[in-house]
Amino acid sequence: MLRPLCSDWTICHAYDCAFFFQRRWPMRNQRIGQLTRCSALYQPGTCSGHSPNPEVPDVALCPEQDTGGWGLDSSLADEGSCNIDIRDATTITHAQFLEEYAYTKPVILRGLTDNRKFRFLCSKPSLLREYRDKTVRLSTANTHSYRKVDVRFEEFVTLLLTPQSEDTLGSDTLYFFGDNNFTEWHSLFEKYNAPPYSLPRTSPAYSFGIAGPGTGVPFHWHGPGYSEVIYGRKRWLLYPPDQAPEFHPNHTTLHWISHSYPNLEEHNTPLECTIRPGEVLYFPDRWWHATLNLDTSVFISTFLG
Repeated sequence: MLRPLCSDWTICHAYDCAFFFQRRWPMRNQRIGQLTRCSALYQPGTCSGHSPNPEVPDVALCPEQDTGGWGLDSSLADEGSCNIDIRDATTITHAQFLEEYAYTKPVILRGLTDNRKFRFLCSKPSLLREYRDKTVRLSTANTHSYRKVDVRFEEFVTLLLTPQSEDTLGSDTLYFFGDNNFTEWHSLFEKYNAPPYSLPRTSPAYSFGIAGPGTGVPFHWHGPGYSEVIYGRKRWLLYPPDQAPEFHPNHTTLHWISHSYPNLEEHNTPLECTIRPGEVLYFPDRWWHATLNLDTSVFISTFLG
């Protein structure tokens, strides 16, 4: 994110500085002037922002504190490294995106859109209030997602949204992502501001999900798209189309990271990074990718078909 020269410290505090101070990676394309300004003003663990928009509560301006009621219990600490390009919206145009990334490699984009309203609507109390009795379809979290189960949204959140252990098979994990009823969820999706950098001759399709710590989807591939985390953190691992990773389709990403990842030779390591709220990861067509939710995470993908 890191917009240049925040005119309002409230916004700077919530959307700029906090992301740097919560990161483990050095600099990440920060501007020195901004870093100095934020260093002088930032107080870890505090947020005194007030929303300039009456439709967006103050808490939505404090992403470093606000978990949306989803909590951080059983979160995983290891974010891994980050070797994917990170570009601020002020430093890349649509034309540059098409030339440098759209067909060649992943990129993480910051500050593309303002989704504060959508973020507030995705809080746990808001979603339960609106969709408590709606039916959601869960899929098994393996490469081919064979089995699907329909449950009430409240049942999923209160009983099934739990941390996943390393020895749990993907076929035994029920994952809420996609298969959304767009009629029932339309009022939520219409508040989402999708990444504006489209690809020629494609149209967007949304897939919305919520998942517990340790869950994720093992390696697979499909067409191009974007992934944005609304709450929580999601670790991404990617390989180009001509470099298929070795993996068991029914083992989870958590198992792969624990058992296969440490033994990879240097030339066979993936591109990877952990994304947080305010960051959007773009993946090109047919790139292999696996995901791991480090916290209870709320997320949305925009597939370009």
